[in-house]
Amino acid sequence: MNSSLMWNGINLTWAYHDLLPSIFRRIHCKHLAFDILHDALVRFALAKNEQRHAQPEAYLTTIVRNLLIDSHHEAAMFVPMYIESGNESSGDFDHLHSAYAVEELSPSPERLLDIQQRLQLLQKIIDSLPPKCRDVFWMFRIEGMSQNAIAAHYQISVNMVERHIIRALVDLRAAKALIYP
Repeated sequence: MNSSLMWNGINLTWAYHDLLPSIFRRIHCKHLAFDILHDALVRFALAKNEQRHAQPEAYLTTIVRNLLIDSHHEAAMFVPMYIESGNESSGDFDHLHSAYAVEELSPSPERLLDIQQRLQLLQKIIDSLPPKCRDVFWMFRIEGMSQNAIAAHYQISVNMVERHIIRALVDLRAAKALIYP
């Protein structure tokens, strides 16, 4: 194997032997680490900034850092419930698996109960909204419908849809102290 495999000014040997393990150490999932590296390489190739060729490794590292931040923000919306076992993996990337136990990634029974109680409280707050306000909020935030589609469905103005959404958000924000003390 060539010790200096280059692509668009990036030493791929460096990318896969130094940068990839660095990504893995931050996120503890080899599949996501590969995805982030590959997304970064694509973004590097598609970038219109000509300065990227002056210091390609630094530019790629910056892209990776931004993708890790985005990944962290996205992951914060979910509660991980499992970890892949080291037995399922193949290749020389196995040595990167950390000793994370399932307990460290799965919520404890107490945490699950806390989450369940907060969700029940959140559901009570949503249920206490006026019916049309609740339905509009649900369609917009949960079902992902556009404000125009909701307005057409209820035969109301988009401005009224916005008011219903704002009303629901104001009530939820007021209850935030109860949900997250």
